[in-house]
Amino acid sequence: MHPDIRKTFVITETTYSDGGKAAGTPLVMIAAVAVVKNPWAGQGYVQDLAPKIREMAPVLGELLTGLIINEAGSGDRVEAFGKSAVVGLDGELEHASALIHTLHFGNHYRSAVNGKSYLAFNNTRGPANAPILIPMMGKNDEGSREHYLTFQFNINDAPFSDEIVIALGAALGGRPHHRIGNRYMDLKELGHDQENPAAV
Repeated sequence: MHPDIRKTFVITETTYSDGGKAAGTPLVMIAAVAVVKNPWAGQGYVQDLAPKIREMAPVLGELLTGLIINEAGSGDRVEAFGKSAVVGLDGELEHASALIHTLHFGNHYRSAVNGKSYLAFNNTRGPANAPILIPMMGKNDEGSREHYLTFQFNINDAPFSDEIVIALGAALGGRPHHRIGNRYMDLKELGHDQENPAAV
């Protein structure tokens, strides 16, 4: 039966002040994590990853989305979101990418929080206790810089060399004292159309 899950857990971080100043509203960030057996481990180079993607990604997407929503209280409370995967040292970076860079995984989460943006992402390879970083951005506005956040943590015993750590992240607000404006202000100052696809 797939996915072969060793464990799941939820991490919540609440920031009450930043820069020596109390936050008007504390920033809550949530990560829902699954540590799974890498389905391609020990097989050498596998050309067609699609069968395992279709088998595993929807299950992981639904599972982790449920954990996020349960912790957040509702999908409406989620303002920013992202995803991450870390493959163990015996796996390919493509294995980490395979399970999160598919609509079979991400659409569960997007639908549950009524999001329109794509999920910010990170995919890396590392040993147990490797840094796990989930970048996030506004679920309905990629230009909302107050929601440019990264939730960082590690798991002391994961990933094993034949495992993949799969994670979803949520933020229930923006940075406590955001004051750098948004990308639309920059575009206006630079004389660009706000829909300029080349702007960053």
